[in-house]
Amino acid sequence: MIARTLVLLFVASPAWACKYPDEGGMPLRRAVTRVQQLPETRDFSFEMHQERVVVHYALLLEQTHREGGRCYWTVEVSAGGRLWRRFFVTPDGKSVLPDEGKRG
Repeated sequence: MIARTLVLLFVASPAWACKYPDEGGMPLRRAVTRVQQLPETRDFSFEMHQERVVVHYALLLEQTHREGGRCYWTVEVSAGGRLWRRFFVTPDGKSVLPDEGKRG
């Protein structure tokens, strides 16, 4: 019974993912760019650059978030091997939400 449930969850999981816009790789770049352009992210990136620490942006398509009837991709910002913040971005790039539970 448990194995059947796990298989059903695995098979059904793509239905939970956000719809991917038919624009090639543009939605991926757009999601990361939207986070990079946020004032707080620019400030953080500048500070890390001053300290000679590389900032990494990870777009996690398998970790989606739903809020207000919309689907969001997860973008994590880290530096020095530590998570700084996590943001949720709609695939069209029009909405960005901070994950208030993940502040570094």
